[in-house]
This record gives sequence, structure tokens and C-alpha cells, in this order.
Amino acid sequence: MSKILFVVTGATYWTLADGTRHPTGFWAEEAVTPYEAFTAAGHEVTVATPGGVVPTVDQGSLTPEVNGGPEGAERITSGLEAFTGLRLPVKLEDVDLADYDAVFYPGGHGPMEDLAVDAVSGRLLADTLASGKPLGVVCHGPAALLAATRADGTNVFAGYRLTGFTDAEETQAGLADKAKWLLQTRLVEAGADFQEGKPWAPHVVVDRNLVTGQNPASSAPLAAELLKKLA
Repeated sequence: MSKILFVVTGATYWTLADGTRHPTGFWAEEAVTPYEAFTAAGHEVTVATPGGVVPTVDQGSLTPEVNGGPEGAERITSGLEAFTGLRLPVKLEDVDLADYDAVFYPGGHGPMEDLAVDAVSGRLLADTLASGKPLGVVCHGPAALLAATRADGTNVFAGYRLTGFTDAEETQAGLADKAKWLLQTRLVEAGADFQEGKPWAPHVVVDRNLVTGQNPASSAPLAAELLKKLA
């Protein structure tokens, strides 16, 4: 059995370019689907958030429209209720990487607000990358990678092949023109070798110990790749 750390956003909103707050949090499928895959394989999951706050689920991620219909929405809601660790997170500041065998970051727009500028998370990501332990990040979760910088300001993920929620998907979701910045653009500016797949289709990129997924549909295949690395 391996111990897997889920680093989840503590944000409840995403500040848009005009200063308004767009309600958000973490995206349900991106937490529930990997959690179910990891625990079904016998692994233990611990949730950490900045300050140890109980994370907020993006209500938009619970609707039938984004879960393939009412049955899918019910499955995700039930899975969320069964994921008791989300209600008992540890403080990200207290995390010791040595206690875990892998690290995973789900998305939602929340990471754009807090984890993108969280130095503690940035150090954890840099240390995980350097350790060789499996590191999985999905959808808007890669916003957290922006905080993983060296003393000279360069990003530790520069040169890595990776993916995340694309500018095209943000545009189709209707939020690109309202955002302060776009994830794909910022990751490219940080030096990442961004691999863009078709909008909304599953797309996973593996580079060394880093496994990234483009969107919610990529959660399951990303979890499968992480499980291979833990085998």
C-alpha cells in the first residue's frame, strides 16, 4: 500500500480581471475519480489544503450537464460524500514529503486563485519533482506549478512536457475574456513544453515522474498512469 497526498485548493472564488469574484473551489470529478481509483487499488489518501481549511467543491461540477447526465451527477455526489478525507484536511504547511509515495493535485478554478502563488505548495512540487516520486496534476491544477520557482526566478517545470486546461477550453467555457490570465499561456511563458489535445477529450502527458491531464475527462486515465508508477 502506498500513501498518496492530495493537495486541494482552499479557495472559494476566482478573482476575474474586473475584480469580481467567480465562485469556485475544486472540481468534483477530478478529486473523486482518482480517489476512487487509488483507494480501490489499496492505497491510502490524505488531503492537504493551505491552512488546513476544508475545501469547497465548485457547485458547477455537480450538475448533470458536466457529468454525462443525472446518473453521472449522482455518482459524483455520492463519491464526494464517501471521500471523508476532504472534510478532515491536514495543513499543507505541516506536510512532510517523506511521509508520502506520490502527490496529486486536482483542479477547478480554485488553484488559479491560491496555489498559483503559494510558496509552500511550490516548494512541495519542486521537491516532489526532484525526488522522482509520482506527481499527478490535472486540469487547472497545473496553475500550482507556476509557484515552483528557483532562487533565480526560473520555473522547475521549464522544459517538461505537460498539459492542462487549454486556452481554447477556457474560451469555450466562456471565461477566457474575463480572466486575469490564462493557464496554458502562463505555463508556456514559464518554459513548459505544453502539449495541447482536443478540447474536452481525455489527454494525458507523461514526462519522467510528472503526469498531467488536460481536463476533467482526463482524471481517470491520469489516475491509471499514476497507478502504473506505484505498481
